[in-house]
Amino acid sequence: MNKLLATTAVAFLGLSGAAVADTVCLITKTDTNPFFVKMKEGAEAKATELGMTLKSFAGKIDGDHETQVAAIETCIADGAKGILLTASDTSSITGSVKQARDAGLLVIALDTPLDPIDAADATFATDNFLAGELIGKWALGTLGAEAANAKIAMLDLGVSQPSVDVLRDQGFLQGFGIDLADPNKWGDETDPRIVGNDVTAGNEEGGRKAMENLLAKDPMINVVYTINEPAAAGAYEALKSIGREKDVLIVSVDGGCPGVANVRDGVIGATSQQYPLLMASKGVEAIAAWAKDGTKPTNTEGKNFFDTGVTLITNTPVEGVDSIDAAKGAELCWG
Repeated sequence: MNKLLATTAVAFLGLSGAAVADTVCLITKTDTNPFFVKMKEGAEAKATELGMTLKSFAGKIDGDHETQVAAIETCIADGAKGILLTASDTSSITGSVKQARDAGLLVIALDTPLDPIDAADATFATDNFLAGELIGKWALGTLGAEAANAKIAMLDLGVSQPSVDVLRDQGFLQGFGIDLADPNKWGDETDPRIVGNDVTAGNEEGGRKAMENLLAKDPMINVVYTINEPAAAGAYEALKSIGREKDVLIVSVDGGCPGVANVRDGVIGATSQQYPLLMASKGVEAIAAWAKDGTKPTNTEGKNFFDTGVTLITNTPVEGVDSIDAAKGAELCWG
């Protein structure tokens, strides 16, 4: 088991003699990915505003399932009121989530829906399928007639295929006009334009290695889908090492400030911007309401999750695909 990493931001209720505030736990996949750094900032700010104690936990790498299980056990033992969770393994974690809910904690999934989604009390997330679809449509429109001859590298997250991994991958392929086989998993498509899938663990080194592996399979890849912007940065470095960084379209999802800067600089052609700070702050608000009077969040949008929005960022817009440029994207990263 990887060593559990935890940090705590503490606030107190009332005046002199008041009890220590209710506790909310935030459990993310890592504490180094800028996406999760911003998510933690949002949770800390909202917890302080509402007079709650925030305890934050993170694994060393994306996919560190055991650390997340240990963190849930710690939160139950500590008497936390609720847990905000971005799951590394969206199906295997559900047993631990059930234990937390049975113990009276409100469990909210952030960004990554559990499998099944109703294993959590609520989900605050990007529409990850739409995020993928937007960059797929952009790549299709950018290539035009040459899309028929595309050679596509799919840089996914992990072999366990968590829900966010599947949704973005399948959304991209649908946006690009590729028939999906089983939409509940990636890698089973038969379209000859797909050179292959490889996994990145959602970090730059993983992106570089995955890109090198797929270039070895076909050095003429000209479209690269990436699960997130750290993986995209790694893919770019691999392409740059062989002098192909100028003639390959790289698309991604995140919309973080470093990623938007990469769109501005031509490293990434287009990215779908998410709003992790909003996800986290809304999640803390929901747990505060639960702690106060047992109220659970109610969704009136007709979806099985609370949609926190997504926006396509590119400096080379495509007709029929709504987008904003990198300058505007920089103003919005991350809300």
